[in-house]
Order: sequence, then structure tokens, then C-alpha cells
Amino acid sequence: MKRLGPYLEGLKRRWILGVFAAIGAGVVALTIPQVLGSLVDHLGDPSATTAVVWTAVAITLGLGILEAVLVYLRRLFVIPPASDAETSMRTTLFGKLIHQSAAFHSAWDAGQLQSRAIADLNLLRRFFAFGSLMLVTSTVIIIFGFSLMFRESALLGFLFLCAAIPIILIGPRFRQKFVHFSRASQDKAGDVATRVEESVHGIRVLKAFGRGDYARQGFVDEADELRGLEVSKAYTLARFQMLMILLPEGVLGACLIAGLYLTAQGDMSVGALGAFFTTAVILKNPIEGVGMLLGMVFMAKTAIDRHVDVIDVEPEITEPAEPVTAAEQGLVELDDVHFRYPDQKPEERDLLNGVSLRIEPGETMALVSGTGGGTSTLLNLIPRLYDVTDGTIRIDGTDVRQLSLADLRSRVAVAFEEPTLFSASVRANVLLGTGHQRDDDDAQHPQRPGAPANEQLEDVLTEALHTADAEFVENLPEGVDTRIGEEGLSLSGGQRQRLALARAIAAKPSVLLLDDPLSALDVRTEERVTARLREVLTGTTTLIVAHRPSTVALADRVALLHEGQIIDVGTHHELLQRSELYRRVMRPPAPSGQDLMDALDPAEAKPTSESYQEVRP
Repeated sequence: MKRLGPYLEGLKRRWILGVFAAIGAGVVALTIPQVLGSLVDHLGDPSATTAVVWTAVAITLGLGILEAVLVYLRRLFVIPPASDAETSMRTTLFGKLIHQSAAFHSAWDAGQLQSRAIADLNLLRRFFAFGSLMLVTSTVIIIFGFSLMFRESALLGFLFLCAAIPIILIGPRFRQKFVHFSRASQDKAGDVATRVEESVHGIRVLKAFGRGDYARQGFVDEADELRGLEVSKAYTLARFQMLMILLPEGVLGACLIAGLYLTAQGDMSVGALGAFFTTAVILKNPIEGVGMLLGMVFMAKTAIDRHVDVIDVEPEITEPAEPVTAAEQGLVELDDVHFRYPDQKPEERDLLNGVSLRIEPGETMALVSGTGGGTSTLLNLIPRLYDVTDGTIRIDGTDVRQLSLADLRSRVAVAFEEPTLFSASVRANVLLGTGHQRDDDDAQHPQRPGAPANEQLEDVLTEALHTADAEFVENLPEGVDTRIGEEGLSLSGGQRQRLALARAIAAKPSVLLLDDPLSALDVRTEERVTARLREVLTGTTTLIVAHRPSTVALADRVALLHEGQIIDVGTHHELLQRSELYRRVMRPPAPSGQDLMDALDPAEAKPTSESYQEVRP
């Protein structure tokens, strides 16, 4: 519970008031048997009048009304702060996820994070609103009830108390087993959520390859395993609850025999015996509920542990203590940059093994390598989606680690090869990088400092869509206000890629990073986009990952990345003249689908610059 402290600040007072209201309701309920017991004893007096009955009725009615009011107040006091705590935990968790690095999200399954943000926090809200309060209340009521029972008869109270001994002995084993099954089932629920998410996102692939039954069987296996864990958890709790019910009921039988004997001997009045058993009946519910409440406690503990698993992970990408400001020019410098992924083996070389490169303000540079050469990773290092392992990346003469993240990422925009679109309108997706509010935002959420005024956004939107040849949005049902659905799967790959490119252009950064942004476009569309980009990129420092000559046409210079290092820099024509590796990387596929050059005589196999056409217009 200490780990929940930050979320409960300002809410504890209402929770305490709720506890007092719940305890008060329980105490009032236990007072009613005492009134009835006194009534029974008074009715045995020959001088008793009807006034005794009406007095008891009035007192009982008043106590019943008071109990109902206290129960109402208990809910009124506790439910709002419980919901507030849940909201606070959820927003804190989401904020933590947003600030984590790309490496963190690569290591965690999305379903596991979703289950922690939704199911686990719902469980904690129920525990805070009901479980924790009722556990405290039940404990106090049971203690108070036992004191009343001992007052009526020490012998009967002692007999009833004996039921607790087996529970005390069995409790630790129950806790151990229940916590095990609870954690396993909650983790498995996260796996099931991941399976659902992957299947929904990959539904086209599954259908295209006829693997729907395969996906279904995989889900069935996961669901069956989750069912087994939930059933095992339920069996464990059921056996403990059975003990919690059976022991008090059995002991009550022994107390009845002993109570009748004491009454016959004159050691106990009939009213006291009635009050004892009425009190025992009232205590029956909190005693039987202890098993369920303990189960909720252990599930809540597991939920807190799972919450802490994420919250305690410190972001790898952090803000500088004292951010540096620099004039925005667009100069990009990479100085002996090294990078390796955490899961790389120690004997493996760094993926980027000493990259040094300078891109002048306003220059367009193409970055070329073989497949898996690290070009996309290099682009991710510039806006600090990952941090360099060693070396320095500077923008406008300042180490990117010394710039605030907001400042850095306002200077840099990225268009990824695999575009990600959000479940929002075309307008909101394209204007995302400008600081424009989402469709569902309100005036309470300020736009990014320096964002274009609303009257300028239409011009920015129109220019970006035109440059990316994305005017197809005009044919959508509601034009740019059409909601494109989750990840834009209703659009083709080329359409999604053009919208992602338009988003990067609309941000109007001083440094634009393009990760093979035209790979999904047909030849004619690519030609139009290339021509428009050449006009728009004037004055913008651009680094383009290129895998084909048509993309290289955008660049003033080309950098060749090989085995983690920049081994040559020059124009496309210069590299064709002097670099056999560059010619091999940029060689177009043979018309027959195989490399015709491999079939040539070795003496004729060496390519020459005449074998390639200069792609620059």
C-alpha cells in the first residue's frame, strides 16, 4: 500500500471517513441484537407492559435507519477518491510509457502494457473502494462482535473463537498458492491481450495466407491456459472459503448445545443466549467474507507489483538538467558515433561502429547501405529515439543530449518507412507535428509553442498534401475530416506512406529525416513526389535513407554506410565511378528476376560506370 501513497495524496481523508462510516454501520448492526436480547429478558418480567415492546421497536427502527445512512455515506466517501486514484495511476503509467525509449517498447509486449493500464488498475480501484475498506471494517467488527459475545458468555465466546485456529494454520499456505496463481493468471491475461492485438493488426496477412485457423488455435491454446490458471485460483479460494464457512457453522452447533445447558442451569438468560446467536449470525458474513477479501488483497498486491514493474523502469532517454539553446540552422554532425542494441552478443561489433558525417544546412544527403546495414537505426539516433552508445550527434553545433527533448524534436521531423497513423481524421494526422490539437482535444489543452495559428494551418495542410501527392484525401467521404481508423488500415500502403510523408513536411522542421519514404509508391507517383520534394526541401537539411536510384535523385550528396562506418561520401555519379560496393548496392534487379551479371564471363563481370545511368535529371 505504501507504493500507492503518491496516488492517494489528498484522498486519504475521505477514505478514512468512509472507514469510520463502514465501522459505524457494523457497530450499529451489532447493537440491534443487544436491544432484542434486552427485550426478550424484559418480556419475561410479569410487570412488563406494551411500552417495552414499542420502545424496542423504535430503537431498532432508528438503528436500522442509522445503519442505512452510514452505508450510503461509506459509498459516497470512498467511490469518488477510488476513481480519482485509478485515474491518477492510469495517467501516470501512460505518461511513463510515453517517455520511455524505443528500446523499452521493443522489449515489452503491447498486450502486457495494456493489461497493466486497464485490468490491473480496475482491480486496484475495486480493492481501494471495497476490499481495503471492508478488510479494515470486518476486522474491527469481528473484534467488537467477539467482545460482545464474550460479555454474554465467556465459555461460548471461547468456543466460537476456536474456529480461528485452523484458519491461522492454513492461511500462509493459502496465501502462497493464491498469489502464485493470481500473478500467473494476470500475466497470462496480458499474453492473451497481445495475441488479440497481433491478430487484429495482422488480419490481412492471416487471411491472405489462409492462416485464420492457425491464429485461432494459437488463441485457443492461450485462452485455455488462462482458463486453467483462473480455475486453479478459484479452486484455491473456494477451498479456503469453504473452511471459513464450515468452521464457524460447526462451532455454532457446539455453542448451541453449550448455551442451552448454561440456560438450563441458570448461568445464562434466554435473552443473552438469543443476543449471542444473533450476534454470531451478524458476524457470519464478515467472517465468511474474510477469505474473499484476502483473495482480493493478494490480487491487489500482484497488480501493484505489475504496476511497479513498469513505473520503476527509469527512462533511458532523459531531459538534460540544464538544457542548452541554439540558433536553428539545420547543421547536422555525427562524430565517431557508436551504437549497439542491448541484446547484441558481446563478441559482435557495434551496429554503428564509428560513424562520422557532416550535413550542411539546407543540404540533402542520401544514406545508402546494404540490407540491415543500420541506416534506419542511424536516423532514430538523431531525434533521440535511441541514445548513442558512444560518440556525439550535434544539431546546430549542440550535442542533442544537451537540448531539451521538446526543442530537439521540434527541429527534427521523421517519415518512417512503415508509417503509423492514428485513429483520427486525416487533418489531425497530417498536422500532428505542427502542434495542432487532436480532433477530440479541447481548449484546455494548449498547442505546442510556436505552432502555426489556426488560420495558417489550412495552407500548411494543403501544401503538405500536395507535396506528398496525397490529394486522394479529397475523394474520401468527408475529405480531410474523414476519420481513417486505427493505423489507417483502410488505406493502401502507398496512401499511408504519403500521409506520413505529408505529416513530416507539415511540421516544417529544420532537419527532415526520411526513411525510404517512397518505397510503396508506383513509378509515376514517385516521379511526381520526387519533383515536388525537390522544391519543398530547398533550405531544409534532409537525410534520406535510399535503397533505389530514384530516391537518390533527391540528394546533393550520397554517404555509403558499410559495416557500421561511412566509407565514402560524394555525388551519385562520383560514387558510381569509384566505388564497386556502391555500384553493387545500387544495381537494379535483372529483368529476368536473377542477377544476369553472375552469368557473365568473370573477365566481363566487373561493372563500369557506363553500366549505369546518371539518375539526376
